[in-house]
Amino acid sequence: MTLIQPVILCGGGGTRLWPRSRRDRPKPFLPLLGERTLFQQTLDRVSDRDMFAPPIVVAGAAHEPLIREQGGNELTLIVEPAARNTAPAIALAALSLPEDAIMLVCPSDHYIANDEAFISGVRQAIALAREGRLVSFGIEPTAPETGYGYIRKGAALGEGFQVDSFVEKPDAATAQQFLASGQYCWNGGIFAFAAGDFVKELGRHRPEMARGVAEAMAQAKRCGAAIYPAAEPFAAISAESVDYAVMENTDRAAVVSADMGWSDIGNWDALHTVRPCDEQGNHTRGKVELRECSRVMVESDGPRVSVVGLEDVVVVIDGDDVLVTSRAHAQSVGKLAGAVQQ
Repeated sequence: MTLIQPVILCGGGGTRLWPRSRRDRPKPFLPLLGERTLFQQTLDRVSDRDMFAPPIVVAGAAHEPLIREQGGNELTLIVEPAARNTAPAIALAALSLPEDAIMLVCPSDHYIANDEAFISGVRQAIALAREGRLVSFGIEPTAPETGYGYIRKGAALGEGFQVDSFVEKPDAATAQQFLASGQYCWNGGIFAFAAGDFVKELGRHRPEMARGVAEAMAQAKRCGAAIYPAAEPFAAISAESVDYAVMENTDRAAVVSADMGWSDIGNWDALHTVRPCDEQGNHTRGKVELRECSRVMVESDGPRVSVVGLEDVVVVIDGDDVLVTSRAHAQSVGKLAGAVQQ
C-alpha cells in the first residue's frame, strides 16, 4: 500500500503563550506537555514507517535551526521565503510530491492525547482522500467553545460526512446551540487529500496564488534535505489560510469526526485544561506554593511564587518577564506589548 505523506506546518509565533513562547523559540518547540516538545510529539505520531512516509516540514528560515535540533538533519524541510499562512505553505509541499501522493497535513503545535483515535481518524480520512475528497478533521466538541471554528456535518459519506458549511468562531449562545444539536464539530486544522487534488482546487479558487507557488517551486534551490523556493514570486502571494482559500470553496470537502483528546493549546487556559492537576484543579511548575487556591496554574523558571486565596488565575515567570492573567482573559495575552514586541 502507498504510504501516507505527512506534511508538518511550523508557523505562527504562539504569542498567546507569552512569555514562555517567544519569537526565537515559539510554542511548537517548547516541552509544554511532557519532556518532548509539541513539534517532536507531532513527529512521533507519524513515525510508523509501515504507514507513513518520512515527513515533510514547512517552516520559515528563522526556525530551521530548531527543526534540525529537535527533528534531525534528515528531515525534508521546505523553507518558506516569507510567511503567507497555510494555503501557500501546503501548496509548496503539494508541488514537491507526485500528484497521487496522499498528504496528511498536521500543525506542529497541537496536542493529541489519544494516538489510537488519531490513527483511526487518519484511516477514515485517507479512505475519503483516495476517492478525491479534501478532508478536514473534525473534533467532537466537549464544551460550547467560542475560540474554535466549527464544521457543520452534512450527509454521511463512507465513514465521514460531506461538509455542509464552515462556521466562524461563534458567540457563547450560538456555541451552546451547536453543542446541543450534535451536528457540529470543531475544526481541528488537520487535513488529508491527494497532492494533485489540492493543487487543482487551489488553481480553481485562487489561481494567482497557485501560479505564484508554482513559480517559486519551479525556481527552488536544494541543499541537502532542504528546499528553498524562490523568494520573489512567493513574496508576491497574498497570505490566506487553507480554510478560506480552498476548503470553504471546494465542492469536494468532507469531514471525519474524531474524539482524540485534541487541543490547539491556543492560550494559557487551554494549556491548563490539558495539564494534570491536583484535586483543587491547580497545576504548578518550579518553586511554587499555593494556599487556598482553586483552578490556578503557576510556572516559574526561577523565583519562588506564592499565591494565596485565588481562583482561575495563571501566573508565569520567564526570565525578567512576569505574566498574571485570569483564565477568562487568557485569549488577550497575545495583545500585550511584551508579546507583540518580543
